[in-house]
Amino acid sequence: MLFQKKGSLRIKGNEKLIEYIELLKQRYNNQKHLLYHSVEPPDEVVYKTELSESLYTFLLREARVRKAKRNKL
Repeated sequence: MLFQKKGSLRIKGNEKLIEYIELLKQRYNNQKHLLYHSVEPPDEVVYKTELSESLYTFLLREARVRKAKRNKL
């Protein structure tokens, strides 16, 4: 790992970032769905939904800054 080029490390990092973003998107959508369909949601569910949303948007901005793209194979 010490002698790998920066480009290959950046590509691997971007791939991990994209995978994590997709995972967070699924979690956020599930929590949002749960929140929307509950009559009186507990505070914990509301807080976790807000946390998931903020983390998801932060990572999306990071991906834009890095100009990370999904590999289309």
